[in-house]
Formats: sequence, structure tokens, C-alpha cells
Amino acid sequence: MHIGHPWPLGASLTPRGVNFSVVAPLATRVELLLFSDGDAVEPERVVELDQRHRSADHWHVEVEGVGLGCCYGYRVFGPLQPGGHGFNPSKVLLDPCARAIAGWGSYQRGAAVGAAPNTGQCLKGVVTERDRFDFHHAPRPRHSWQKSVIYELHVGGFTQGPGCPVPADQQGSLLGLIPTLPYLRELGITTIELLPVMAFDPHDAPAGRHNYWGYSPLSWMAPHPDYLVGDDPLSARHQVRQLVTACHRAGIEVLLDVVYNHTTEGNQDGPTLSWRGFCDRLYYQQSAKGDYQDVSGCGNTIAANRPLVRRLILESLRCWATELGVDGFRFDLGIALSRGDNLAPLDAPPLFEDMEADPDLSDLKLISEPWDCGGLYRLDDFPARRVATWNGRFRDDLRRFWKGDEKTCWTMAQRLSGSPDLFSTNPVHPGQCITFLTAHDGFTLADLVSFNGKHNLANGEDNRDGDNHNNSWNHGVEGPSSDHAITALRERQLRNLLTSLLLAPGVPMLLMGDEVRRSQGGNNNTWCQNNPLGWMHWQPDAGDQALQVFLQRLLKLRSHLASLFNPEVPLDDRPQRRSGDRGHLWRQWHGVEVGKPDWASWSHTLAWSLNDSQQGPLVWCGLNAYSKAMHFELPSCPQGWLRVIDTALPAGDDLPARPEAWHPAGAPLQSRSLMLLVAAPLLKDREL
Repeated sequence: MHIGHPWPLGASLTPRGVNFSVVAPLATRVELLLFSDGDAVEPERVVELDQRHRSADHWHVEVEGVGLGCCYGYRVFGPLQPGGHGFNPSKVLLDPCARAIAGWGSYQRGAAVGAAPNTGQCLKGVVTERDRFDFHHAPRPRHSWQKSVIYELHVGGFTQGPGCPVPADQQGSLLGLIPTLPYLRELGITTIELLPVMAFDPHDAPAGRHNYWGYSPLSWMAPHPDYLVGDDPLSARHQVRQLVTACHRAGIEVLLDVVYNHTTEGNQDGPTLSWRGFCDRLYYQQSAKGDYQDVSGCGNTIAANRPLVRRLILESLRCWATELGVDGFRFDLGIALSRGDNLAPLDAPPLFEDMEADPDLSDLKLISEPWDCGGLYRLDDFPARRVATWNGRFRDDLRRFWKGDEKTCWTMAQRLSGSPDLFSTNPVHPGQCITFLTAHDGFTLADLVSFNGKHNLANGEDNRDGDNHNNSWNHGVEGPSSDHAITALRERQLRNLLTSLLLAPGVPMLLMGDEVRRSQGGNNNTWCQNNPLGWMHWQPDAGDQALQVFLQRLLKLRSHLASLFNPEVPLDDRPQRRSGDRGHLWRQWHGVEVGKPDWASWSHTLAWSLNDSQQGPLVWCGLNAYSKAMHFELPSCPQGWLRVIDTALPAGDDLPARPEAWHPAGAPLQSRSLMLLVAAPLLKDREL
């Protein structure tokens, strides 16, 4: 045994064995426990660390004769903190930097609460390699923000269910995603965003339920064991690399939904599993009295403003980005990471400054939710230059417009032009705003047009959970309907919503299965539903397939005309007075009459065109969310119009592979429908 070194954190291989290093600033003594295997009930060796093994806040030791696969944990001794919580040396702690975890077969969450030892029911870290990802043979796709299309999915849910194309032994796993990549490529996806795949505690749930989504982190470094094939913890990192390599070679980026704002340890009454046992007061925001401060809604809030905590989060980001190869991150409740002591919002949060200054993270896509459960919402002024934000107003306003709410035309126009009213400080650039209609948290697209209210009784919380403000509409019948008029109207609305999303500037995000009308039976919070409610719909009928084809063609259209629908520079709303330059584009708003938009509170119709200063109109789009058909005037197009989309037409004709010429001087739009016309030269000899 040797003194060891404080860096790198965690367990790292040395020529003589393994160097162990952890952060425990207030501890008085630390024990390193070495186990024969993951399910061993007692350590085979206990290594005492005294003050000789301490460098400032770090405790470290180098142990000879151990190596890859070594299972270990810690006991940490120190004084109780204000509030009666803090160090609990009866508990075996998981190394926050462990890159693999063993002991799931004997783990009991409840054993980590109270004063009794949990040595026989604890999780152990596993010593692994720390090799860098082979970017030479599988380079990052590096899609521009302008042409990126994100597809949010749950690893377990997307790779199982009736009709799933994944081999039985890989269903529910990371490796199971590989056989689905051709499906995603054919759809037109450039980027997948995975719900949490860092190890989480499935038992962090009410009695009789299991945490399925994974927003309950137990480790920020190790892959979740339920998403692995086999039970060898040393294979975990290799399986992640296999998936990322396959994605890169298919031209698909991989983003991870990461939860750094809280952990599974909950408040002071929760289990002592890892962070809490090393230094409760360091990792969690607390009052002077030791009361937990919570803006996550999960019992605790990580103190991401503190240097040692930031170091751990950055270590996690580098682990997944440089060692495992992922292409970016989406930060759950990310604005909570900008809070300082006593939860004070910081205009220059040090964590984001550190991220943006780190060359290892410089080529990543970074995305965040701009809100937290404490009421902080920073969209336009999100305190990080390189971080894109979810535009929740976009979701809400598109839903309200097509539902037929009043006072929605003006806000709809703002969303279709890049939300300049929300991003007023500077022009919105393509990598700043994530636009979406649906996400894991809420209704699926099919349920959005089929249910007025949530139906979450299966979650066991008497329908109290889940959002009550969904801006949904069942169109006359709650749930499935055999009424042809209702089903036809729902089909139009699905296409209206998807088209509005993909013709608007921003980076669009789609939810797993929306392209095939996946339903959750009206459940808008399937966090505990590892069953068909939370699985992908792999047996589409003819109607499902028709919507899928519609979306495929729509994504091709968006990609081909990205400079129009998602320009690098926001378009003017009027022509430049002195500009005769060919290629100068500007947007013009219309109503049923050309150049006369109706912004009245009772208006439900809107149209817009994109115009070239010399060639005239290039694109015209009409939206009729009114309960009756409306006739729209059209601007004259010298080059001739093609009717590309008409959501009132039957499936297949609503967005044909080869659009036909449109000669009338006007455009009749049926009730609750959308029409898109494009100047003929823009789609010459192109099949959608």
C-alpha cells in the first residue's frame, strides 16, 4: 500500500495496482473497503486512510495487487452537521466517480437509511479502464444546428414491444438501439436524445412502483445496468461505445439527458448512498440550519456553484464525451445549475463558464431546460452562450392555436418566425432554440388530439400526478373513437401540428413514436410504466404508416429548403428599401387577403410568405384553425406555384412525393387545415 495521488478522481489503474481518490473535505477518517465480488456481504480487506493519505480535500491511496474488476466502497467518518444529518460511517458508500457498479442483486435501498450497517446490501464501485473513445474510426457526425432534427427516446421503451425489430436478447438495452438505426435514418433523424442512461435507482418510487424514466441518479459516471446485455459490469462501457460507434457510422449523433440538479438521495430523511456520505454540506444546497433547499421537486438540489462539485460534474461530462464518445447533453432542469448559495440565481454561473472553457467539451451540442421547480425561467437570458434551450412557449402556443383558442394568431406568428418576442436581446440563431410539440413529460402527439384530460390512475397516485395544463383537445370524444368525422379531424390536426413545427425556425425535437401515432392511453406521466404504455409502437396500421410517410417527406422538404425555413440569420418582416440584391429574403404576413393579417383576438386564420427581393414570393403557407372553410388570396408567383402540402387531402395526397402545379389565384382551405405552396424552381426534379 502506498500514499497514492489525489488525481485522477475515482479508481484508476497504475503500474502497481489501483489508485483510489475521493473528495471528503470535512471527514476525519476514511476506510476503503475491498470486496471479492459485487454481492459479497463483507469486505475481504479494509484499508485505513489517515491524515497521511490526505491532500487538502482529497483522500487517496494506491493499493498493489488489485486491478480491473476490483469491487470497492468507502466508509467515511466525521461529525454530524446542523440539522442532525451528515456523516454516517455505518453505511458503505459508492464512489461518485465509479465508472461501473456491482452489487445490484443484493442491493436494498431501505438499508441505506438509519443507523444499522448496510454492508451486505450496498452497491460497490468497479475498477474499469479509462480509455478514450476511438474518434478516428467513428468520428462525430457534427451536424449543423441548422439541419439537426432531434428524436427523444427511452432506451428501454424504444427497443421492446410487439413487432420490435430488436433480437430478444437485446431488447430493452443500449445495444438494442443498433438494429433500429436504419428506421431512424429513413425517417430523417440526425440526432437521438436518450432519456437518462446514467445509473439510477429503480426503487426510488412509491411502494409497488418502479422508477422507469431514470430521473433519479445514483451515479453520474456509470451506465445503468438494466440497459446492458449480460451482467458483467466491465462490459458496460464497451456496450456504450458499441452503440455510439454504430450511431456515428450511421450519421446519427447521440445526446444524453443528464440529471445534475439532484440525486436519488432525497432530503435528509433519504438514504445515504454516495454523495451525502462523503460531504452532505458540500454537495447539497442547505440553509444555515441544515434544512434541504429544493428547486428540483425531488428533495434536494445540487450545489453546482461550488468548485469541488463543479469538478465532479465536469468529470462526468468528460467521461461520457471523451471516453464513451457521446455528442452532447441535455440538462434536466438545467437552470437550477445556475443557482448559488441559498439558491440565489447567478448571471455568470461558474459551472457553465467551466463547460464553455473546456476544450474537451467544445465540439458538443449542449441543451437545457430553462426552468426549474423554484420558479426560475430564463429563456432569452439563459446564462450560457453555447447552451440551447427548450422553448416551452412554442409548444404551448402551437397547441393553443390549432385547438382554436382566442388571442393566438399573433403568438402563432411569433413562433413561426423564430419567437423574436421571446428572444428580444439578440437575433435568435439556429443553435439557441429547441422547438417541440411533445416530450417524454406530457401527452404524446396522438393523445394530444384525443384527450381533454390526463388519465394517470395506473400510476397509483389517484390522478394527482402529471401536468394539468396540456392545451389538448379530444375533438368531441374522450379517447379512441369510431366516428369518421372525429378521426379525420384528428388526422388533420396531427399533420397541422407537425407541419407547423417543421416549417418554423429552430431545432425541432420529435418524441419517440409520434410519427406512428403512439398512444399512452391518455397517461401524460408514464415515469413508472415499463409496459406497453411506455413502449414504442412497432406494429403500425395503415393510418400510422401514412403519418410516418408524411413526416418523412416533411423532413426531406425541411432539409432541402433549410435556408428558407430555418435560416442562419432571422428574416426581416419587410423588404429593405434600397435592396435590389437577388437573394435578399423577407417574410410577409397575410390573412385571407394578401398583406392584410388579422391579429384580432377572435381570428383563427393566418398566412405568410417568404419573398425574394427580385424573384418575388418563394413560399406561401396558409393556416386555417377556424371551424369553417376559408378562401385565401394568393400572392402572384411569376415562377409558378407547386402545392406541396394540403392537410385536408387524403393520406398520400396531403404531401405527395411529386407536388403538382397550382394554378388558381386563390387557395380554399378546409376547416382546421394547412396548405403550403412553393415556387416551382425550388423543387425542380426533386422527389420528396
